[in-house]
Amino acid sequence: MNASTPIAHDLVFIGGGHSHAIALEQFAMNPLPGVRLTLITDVAHTPYSGMLPGYVAGLYDFDECHIDLWALCQMAGARLILDRAVGLDLAQQRVHCAQHPPIAFDLLSIDIGSTPSTHIEGAEHLIPVKPISKFLARWDALMARLTRHPQAMKLAIAGGGAGGIELAFSIEARLRRQPAPKGAEIHLFQRGTKILPNRAPLMRQRIRQQLRRRRITLHLGQEVTAIRPTEPKPTPQQDSPPGSLRIVTPQQALTCDAVFWVTGASAAPWLGQSGLETDAAGFITTNDGLQSSHPKVFAAGDVATMANYPRPKAGVFAVRQGLPLYENLRRSLLGEPLQPFRPQKQFLILVGTGDGEAIASRGPFVLGPSKRLWQWKDHIDRQFMARFLPDEAMAADASTLEGDLAAPQPMYCSGCGAKVGGATLSAALQRVQADLAQTAPSHEDSRIVLGLDAAEDAAVLQPPAGQLWVQTVDYFPALIDDPFRLGQITAHHGLNDLWAMGATPHSVLAIATLPHGTPAKQEELLYHLLSGVTAVLAEVGASLVGGHTIEGESLALGLTCNGTVAPEHLLKKSGLRAGQALILTKALGTGTLFAAAQQGQAKGRWLEGAIAAMIQSNGPAAGCLRRYGATACTDVTGFGLLGHLTEMTTATARQSDPVQVTLSLSNLPLLPGAADTLAQGRLSSLHPQNQAAAAQLRPPPEHLSPPYLADLLFDPQAAGGLLAAVPEANAEACLAALWELGYDHSTIVGRVQAASGGSTGPSPITIKM
Repeated sequence: MNASTPIAHDLVFIGGGHSHAIALEQFAMNPLPGVRLTLITDVAHTPYSGMLPGYVAGLYDFDECHIDLWALCQMAGARLILDRAVGLDLAQQRVHCAQHPPIAFDLLSIDIGSTPSTHIEGAEHLIPVKPISKFLARWDALMARLTRHPQAMKLAIAGGGAGGIELAFSIEARLRRQPAPKGAEIHLFQRGTKILPNRAPLMRQRIRQQLRRRRITLHLGQEVTAIRPTEPKPTPQQDSPPGSLRIVTPQQALTCDAVFWVTGASAAPWLGQSGLETDAAGFITTNDGLQSSHPKVFAAGDVATMANYPRPKAGVFAVRQGLPLYENLRRSLLGEPLQPFRPQKQFLILVGTGDGEAIASRGPFVLGPSKRLWQWKDHIDRQFMARFLPDEAMAADASTLEGDLAAPQPMYCSGCGAKVGGATLSAALQRVQADLAQTAPSHEDSRIVLGLDAAEDAAVLQPPAGQLWVQTVDYFPALIDDPFRLGQITAHHGLNDLWAMGATPHSVLAIATLPHGTPAKQEELLYHLLSGVTAVLAEVGASLVGGHTIEGESLALGLTCNGTVAPEHLLKKSGLRAGQALILTKALGTGTLFAAAQQGQAKGRWLEGAIAAMIQSNGPAAGCLRRYGATACTDVTGFGLLGHLTEMTTATARQSDPVQVTLSLSNLPLLPGAADTLAQGRLSSLHPQNQAAAAQLRPPPEHLSPPYLADLLFDPQAAGGLLAAVPEANAEACLAALWELGYDHSTIVGRVQAASGGSTGPSPITIKM
């Protein structure tokens, strides 16, 4: 959306299902001015159900069969909120999330799919096929174990519909290609007396022929009633497959290694508590326009049941509902009547056999198994997935924007006239303070004489007696569109300067630039932004005491962070000493990853990993480093690892005996995807200036291999790790303690030695592989 267009309407999508993916693609090509799109999803990549069996069979890789929701949101100009929806407040029109504050909507669409009904004894031992993302994670873990420790497997699948049958074929084909011992014993259980009961007899006949040919045992008329673990297998390998399970039916009990559940469908429990009308199974009931009982809430895909046209919970219907959903969301925003949608009764299914063939069925007609049918299915699936790849041609000219929402835009003041309105600011702060009162009702800091609740022109603080006052300031434009996460990242980034100097956070002042919008939209945005900040401050006992807000073209946030430290505990960059090890607490790569994101070349899971690293506090790490005798510390941020290390060697040379440092290039921890983006030359705009520090390197960076790893030294970081010097004798124990605290990427990246040759200035930094 054009940054100068004020935000007037919030269209929120819950779930990254097929219908929503298509709707977002359509909004990317046909944006509505003044409408802010937000996608709430707990996964950054949504799997395409049509290609799931092919992935299990090893015919597709991860990226081929997953829609990158980060890239899709970037195309559509939508905010991506990586979180799980847990409830609705229809009266206030808000979505409750597991981690974020409530998210307001003017129009809401829900497409969160379904999960298998697992109300049986021992359900915790099952591997449900839905949600697909969790199933694939468990499948990948199983394949990884089998690769390390090959063994014959005995597997069971509950569910004799198309999904269970195709999964059985795919598993058999995949395991047949595994290292010896090859193959597996596979059992398929079906509650009814027929597989595919709603399909033609010829289709059932062809499927049974294939099952026999693959030696997949079919158990008809056998409902699984319980899953019970047996005694664990004695094994020296900690990560080898767990103990076997006993799958129980009224007719028999069968021992197996894993049970896949592909039967029934249930709805998320919170839907039934939302106030929306639901069917007997708990799914949202909709009219022909995919509108729920609440006029501002729509639903599509498995989570919805059309009152006049109930259909099976199948991906084909979710895909077909995508365009009608988009059309009716657009019409609702424009105040136009909804357009009815009538799904077809009969639909084609293409069942892959896992080995490059497929069987087709529609009504009485059946074809296959055939390689040509698989090639046709593969073509259809790849064509569908290609719709969601970034395409610069999709950028829409503002002149094509439609409807009354495209009204002429006002001109905005500068100076004090650019301030956010007093009522807007007051309302957002009151909500933040109310949340704090609920989460930390007993928190009162006597060091804050006048803070947020005083309505004075400035905060008044009382430093503790005998303590030094440590202050730092940071300000930068939004790295991501999620304001709550942006608040968290900015807070961690600012507090890192305090942690690096051994200080305890005390208080924070904020300065925020908010995009133009209605007062209600700006209040909501500021509330989420400051909630992210205060969530981090509450964890460390610090307080937000004031700040300033202003309107601008795009979102930005800055913080002045105050801390206190006893003089004898102050850590400085100048404390490097010979005989020390350099420890880095976090992985590198945020600069290159978000540079790639701006160019549409970063995968969502890479950015998800980077955000997880940025919102990890360095507070516990700072305490750990002090306990193990750290004498020098800095946080790795905008100047990159080498720039900040050069500051340490220069400061040390000025105030004590000079030292020389050896960096281990191969030991540098990388965030997932950073090696890929560096190798592609996706570099931050600050990267060239940071390369000035290369003058300190021996050998010069152009002589290092692989060349892109040297670029990691100049990569600017946001909310990066701490770089600290601890005595060599304490280094391994310190590293183990950091790992125990959850800093999994903590690494010894270098050593400090005495400078040679009587040097009086900073010595060059030596690189070794």
